Amino acid sequence: MDRSKIVAVITGIISLVLAIAYLLIVQIIDFRGEMLPAPIVETIAQGLLT
Repeated sequence: MDRSKIVAVITGIISLVLAIAYLLIVQIIDFRGEMLPAPIVETIAQGLLT
């Protein structure tokens, strides 16, 4: 195998590892449950205090 093919294979492996890691992280975050919005009253009050 010449150098360019080795670099292409290594780059492809790194790409696949990053893609799988991203999908796993998204699944873990999604598994935590529904995101709750911030309370509006507290957000407005903090905006007025700054």
